[in-house]
Amino acid sequence: MTNEPNGETISEREVSLARRFLNVRTIGSIVFGVAILFLLFRVVLNIDFGATWGQIAGADPLLLVLAFLSYYATFPLRGLRWAFVLRRVGTSLRIRDATEMLFLSWFVNCLVPAKLGDLYRAYLLKGNYGGSLSRTVGTIFIERIADIVVIFGLALAAGFWSFRGRSRPEIDALFLAGFVMAAVLVLLVIALNYFGARLTRILPVRVADLYERFHEGSTGALTSRSVPVIGFLTVLIWLFEGMRLFFVIRALDLPGANLGISASLFVALAASLLTAIPLTPAGVGFVEAGIVGALALYGVVGEPAVAVALTDRAISILTVIILGGILYAFSSKVRRAHGRGVAGEATEHADPVPEGSP
Repeated sequence: MTNEPNGETISEREVSLARRFLNVRTIGSIVFGVAILFLLFRVVLNIDFGATWGQIAGADPLLLVLAFLSYYATFPLRGLRWAFVLRRVGTSLRIRDATEMLFLSWFVNCLVPAKLGDLYRAYLLKGNYGGSLSRTVGTIFIERIADIVVIFGLALAAGFWSFRGRSRPEIDALFLAGFVMAAVLVLLVIALNYFGARLTRILPVRVADLYERFHEGSTGALTSRSVPVIGFLTVLIWLFEGMRLFFVIRALDLPGANLGISASLFVALAASLLTAIPLTPAGVGFVEAGIVGALALYGVVGEPAVAVALTDRAISILTVIILGGILYAFSSKVRRAHGRGVAGEATEHADPVPEGSP
């Protein structure tokens, strides 16, 4: 067993879900998110919650199941994408194992703010399969870049199609901002790929070691053959995300909310960007406001818009908390990673630790 490189350890205390969830910062972030929703729905929009609940209660259960299945189809696709990226930077991982750890990270992100789930995913991989934490964080960084670029691209296409023939200054400004952001991110990845390695020459030795492994993880999988695969999987993931909202809208059958697939995709993708706000778990408060605001662009306002937002978020948050909690309680990967005390005690090689090993 080799020693972990300097700065590569994560103590169990840092990723302890009980400690992170039951503290003032997390509780305060949840209260803050709920306060945003209350102010938006009750004070600003003056929503009748009784009418909203009546609309939600009358939803078509079959279409809600289709929304649920559309959402959960994204997880094996995300697992496949992560395993594909990891394999190209030296860590061989089965899709099932990658999907399990990724879903556990989603569960953590739904409970605590600051995207702790991303760090927790690196912790699980380290505790079960070894490898560098910095390199793993680099692979997650590439996932995030791919997600954002595809979200902007699909949102621009969906918005252009659904708003065709209707010139609106706010939509044009949104499209321009999205195009600029996507272009900046693409240029950032290109610069990181071709020039990022030079930073190791000017960084302090300890930081340079960490950065070098991060650079390997973030750009090592980017080749002329792998980028189209990563892009294709990312497009599929976000198309399924858009289908989730489409089925939610159809399930509620609300007056004035007869949006097509392109409009549903635009709303879902525009709101999903707000999950990146680290102030609340899973962007609670911000994402719901984003959904309501995006629906208003299509003339869906008031109780119908709130019913869509709450139903959609119940599928994407509450079900993850329930199913993720069950998986967290019984996962051998969780027990193994935490049983080692610190991620740094895992081996540096990429061979998996056999099931049942201490």
